[in-house]
Amino acid sequence: KLASLALQPAITPELVQGRVHLKCSYSPTPPEPPVQFRVLWSRLSSPGKREQIQQETTLQPFSYVEMDGANLRLGDTVFCTVTAFRRGSPEQQSLPEDSKGFYAGIKFLPESLEIAEDGKEHVLTVLSTVPIACPGQDDSCKITLQLSTEDLGKSSQVPGPPDIALSACQVDLLPGPCSGSSCAAARVTVTAVTDFVQDGNRVSRLSAQLAVQGDVLWRAYTPRDVKVTVRDLPTGNCYSFTDPHIITFDGWRYDSHKIGTFLLSRSESRAFEVHIRQWDCGGHRSATACNCGVAAR
Repeated sequence: KLASLALQPAITPELVQGRVHLKCSYSPTPPEPPVQFRVLWSRLSSPGKREQIQQETTLQPFSYVEMDGANLRLGDTVFCTVTAFRRGSPEQQSLPEDSKGFYAGIKFLPESLEIAEDGKEHVLTVLSTVPIACPGQDDSCKITLQLSTEDLGKSSQVPGPPDIALSACQVDLLPGPCSGSSCAAARVTVTAVTDFVQDGNRVSRLSAQLAVQGDVLWRAYTPRDVKVTVRDLPTGNCYSFTDPHIITFDGWRYDSHKIGTFLLSRSESRAFEVHIRQWDCGGHRSATACNCGVAAR
């Protein structure tokens, strides 16, 4: 009779007396009371393997476990498994039901990026899946993350300068109510560096380090890196040389023998333009102009 209970256990984060706890809730519809619940808490110790943290038997439709920084640490993926049984008849029990894995810590969304050298900004959200608590310093409570980038290059090349640029070198996560899987969030934009070099697609790593933090829960924690793949785009070139021969971005060639100041190139998408000045450099037989000045913004 108990075998088909839909307990649907789910894990949510919660602050209990200023300390971070995880709560396992389940929605039992027992045929008749009294029914007890056995709740087993576990964490992923290695791919496909779980390690038991805590087990309890309760009449309540929920169970708590504390993130103490020892048995349960930031960076752990946590599960709760719930079994229902009748009091006095432990052999009459439901099938154990697993919650989804809950990652406790800081996440970057998206978890990896693929961008191009086109100047576009890509938003990266940094969020904490657990509440931020700073016992004894409520007025300035925050988690500060120092962000850094590193070019991993290609396997055949020595890493070079960073291939990505960030809008900020650090972000602050401020405490607030948890909503969905986010208890605090900040945003940073990532842009590919337009390097004018045909260096192929390159991989960069975005890392986050916690600034000095008093709380033991956060002290030894390093968030996962974000892998950013930068797709190389060919750089457009145009030329004006000698008496001036002009080659446009799309390869058209012509000569210009006019004297004066001219607009050579202007971008329609950003504040970028180039002016050239052409002066007379010909003899008595032919009128010829040569480049003698350039101004760019």
